[in-house]
Amino acid sequence: MSNNKQPTPKWLTIVGIGEDGLAGLGDGAKRLMAEAEVIFGGKRHLALVASLAKGEPRAWPVPFDPDMRDVLALSGRRVCVLASGDPFFHGVGVTLARKIAVEEMRVIPAPSAISLAAARLGWALQDVETISLHGRPLDLIRPLLHPGARILALTSDSDAPVAIARLLTEVGFGASRLTILEALGGPNERLRSARADAFDFEKINPLNVLAIEVDSISKARILPLASGLADHLFEHDGQITKREIRAVTLSALAPRRGELLWDIGAGSGSIGIEWMLAHPSMRAIAIETDPARAARIRRNASACGVPGLAVVEGSAPQALTGLETPDAIFIGGGGSDAGVLETAIGVLLAGGRLVANAVTLEMESLLLSRHAALGGDLTRIAISRASTVGSMQAWRPAMPITQWSWVKP
Repeated sequence: MSNNKQPTPKWLTIVGIGEDGLAGLGDGAKRLMAEAEVIFGGKRHLALVASLAKGEPRAWPVPFDPDMRDVLALSGRRVCVLASGDPFFHGVGVTLARKIAVEEMRVIPAPSAISLAAARLGWALQDVETISLHGRPLDLIRPLLHPGARILALTSDSDAPVAIARLLTEVGFGASRLTILEALGGPNERLRSARADAFDFEKINPLNVLAIEVDSISKARILPLASGLADHLFEHDGQITKREIRAVTLSALAPRRGELLWDIGAGSGSIGIEWMLAHPSMRAIAIETDPARAARIRRNASACGVPGLAVVEGSAPQALTGLETPDAIFIGGGGSDAGVLETAIGVLLAGGRLVANAVTLEMESLLLSRHAALGGDLTRIAISRASTVGSMQAWRPAMPITQWSWVKP
């Protein structure tokens, strides 16, 4: 039997455009743009192609509509969307692809600002850390700050480079060399360089990429790549899962790309923070009943480069109502309160992981009971640290931890 299925018509064209405007476009892109009945884009992009475009120009609405209702309403007509550089590198192409099948699109990308920056600097793009800080917290750059690293950061405006330089200086990376690359690919392109602690450039073009060659002093705030960050990297009042216990706990939680963690009784937020540091796609919700600790969690999250950590103030299990279903749950505090453990067990989907740590006899008894009924793994964790005793040293044991880890069948 022959397949008579007709191909899906490609009604939408997405054209990546640089600061050089029409001069940087190929003949195919120009032809499709000229044939379009309606052209969407920013005011700057529409002005760059005004001499060629014959269709109705439509500037993006303010505020921007992520549902792309104006574009979708024209389905089946000849529509062109103008994008900055590569539409699928933090661009409008990503937004459109969530709503429109790729079979209905033609995409003609241009070099991204990141590619242009690497070309100007002679940097091997595969060895460079890239990050978009466009409309996002600058604290996101903190986990990338390792001596010797090279970073290319997209920024939002003319103020961001100075703010990033100030942040680097505050955390011990003032010796880093910064290069601001402005209006890349256009007639007003400009490159300027300075140390972070001497970065005082003015009249920065809002279309810029900041290149960072990371250098540091000995006391710089470096966030290691391994689990179990030093306790001093967190602000806390003593309510913190200590470094060694935290490393074992995160190993038991077994983070996987894109997953959501509930950190119940979060204390300083250290478990949720390190969960999110495992990969940029990770998400976490910290549940904490004490308002002062909840505020401290937010400060720690920003200082550790994961400002997206969600904080819910309230007591479990009531505070868990209505939260997105997690892939994993950690119970560090309040686990012996009525209904907490039972609610956590009940909310997990098949394959979800639960890890609970006990210091008190009451919580340990509860975990022993759950292990007897449901299985899983029990681990006893005992840590001793050398401490001064008079003129000598001896081992001082910390309170032992009983840990129950369980995967829901």
